[in-house]
Amino acid sequence: MLFVGINPGLRSAAVGHHYAGRSNRFWRLLHESRLTAGRLDCTDDARLPRLGFGLTNLVSRPTAGSADLETDEFARGARLLRRKIRRLRPLLVALVGVTLLRHLQPHLDPPPRRARPAARSGLRARPRPAVRLGGIAGRCEGVPLAVLPNPSGRNASVSPDAMLSAFRRLRRTLMRLRTRRERCRRPPRRHPGVRPRA
Repeated sequence: MLFVGINPGLRSAAVGHHYAGRSNRFWRLLHESRLTAGRLDCTDDARLPRLGFGLTNLVSRPTAGSADLETDEFARGARLLRRKIRRLRPLLVALVGVTLLRHLQPHLDPPPRRARPAARSGLRARPRPAVRLGGIAGRCEGVPLAVLPNPSGRNASVSPDAMLSAFRRLRRTLMRLRTRRERCRRPPRRHPGVRPRA
């Protein structure tokens, strides 16, 4: 799974580690959601690939906050992220911050076409459902995307309990995808007494 952050904060840039802000809950949420078996901190970010996780940012320029970034930086970052996803082919991409989905929307795969019901007068199209944090919110280069709340301590719009729920849902989503992948890799079962056709 590839975690994608918005951009490095000033402290992360200064110490050279992801999610290094003192109030950032990312590492605690990884452990409390059971995505990792033990407690990690920002200095353990180089260990994540051995655990099956990668870390990257949409924009590489460090800032005090994402509001300091320019629109063209997000667009350039989205193009680079698509290339990275094509190259790495992760099982799942987790966007760490709902803001990322808004900036990536034009770069996502189109949703699968569904048969349209017969048009009736007076009926309007249903609004798109809100994004369910931790669940699959779309695809990019064929890879499912999940969205997580920004774990920064400055994020007052999502409670710590809601953040933990989203990370737990992400874990369940990842487990379902891993199970599905393993089923696809298994050779078909042979039934006793049935010979393969010549």
